[in-house]
Amino acid sequence: MATRGIKQLQKLEIFFCEIGGSSRSAREYIQSGKIIDFASSNPTVEVVAQLRNGLERIEKVMTMLNNTSGRKITKIGSPIKTATPSVQGVWTPMLDIAQKQFKIEIK
Repeated sequence: MATRGIKQLQKLEIFFCEIGGSSRSAREYIQSGKIIDFASSNPTVEVVAQLRNGLERIEKVMTMLNNTSGRKITKIGSPIKTATPSVQGVWTPMLDIAQKQFKIEIK
């Protein structure tokens, strides 16, 4: 997801271990060639893979980071409901009161 047309993920560094069990999914992802597919389908993201400690669920994390807007996630609550309807009535953009005269009395 992009904020104002600019993707937030600019560089993705993958650190993985050659023999560690936690790096197994990263090694499989890199060896399968899916990382090349990801890099070619997202040319704005610089992808770097380095041999170190690994990451799990690499494809899910990369997709999540690529699709984020950079904004914090806020919970959208349920709309406010009331048992008493508004005395003023429902507002619509078609309500044209600019040309109407109103009688105002001060007592």
